[in-house]
Amino acid sequence: MKNCPEREKALALLRKYNGELFHIQHGLTVEGVMRWYANELGYGEDADFWATVGLLHDVDFEKWPEEHCKKAPELLAEIGCSDELVHAVCSHGYGICCDVEPVEEMEKVLFAADELTGLVGAAARMRPSKSCQDMELSSLKKKFKDKKFAAGCSRDIIKEGAERLGWELDELLGRTLEAMRACEDTVNAGMAAL
Repeated sequence: MKNCPEREKALALLRKYNGELFHIQHGLTVEGVMRWYANELGYGEDADFWATVGLLHDVDFEKWPEEHCKKAPELLAEIGCSDELVHAVCSHGYGICCDVEPVEEMEKVLFAADELTGLVGAAARMRPSKSCQDMELSSLKKKFKDKKFAAGCSRDIIKEGAERLGWELDELLGRTLEAMRACEDTVNAGMAAL
């Protein structure tokens, strides 16, 4: 089992440096998606580690956007995060804002799924249900192809993420949608508790 800080400490650190609810919700969402992927891909014994990386991956983004993934190691040190966890967090910015390459499967999943959760979340907010529970993969694919929709979500990064994993784009879209369905209630409960 990989070492990671207690969730309470990780969440407190995220909240210390992130005041905008959107950023907290994104952290909770990626946490849930990463936990789902850990269990789905056979890394269940490290699900807490995967989830913590997801929760903290953008810890430095709100206050230091121009130093994203460069300031993170200093912040993560505050709660004693391992070098492995720091590398994983920083690797999602590879080729975008840092040169820490995603090597482990978990890091490749984070790289691929992080940007995609934003697209799925935006698509869910447009639905009458405001949920991804009733979203079909075909609907998500249409939103993906519409470059004007959620224009801030880079389709190129999502495609590169799928390639790094050796997956077809549809597999990444479908699995991440399933992961977000699985964690949506937990994320909503976490946001309500803030």
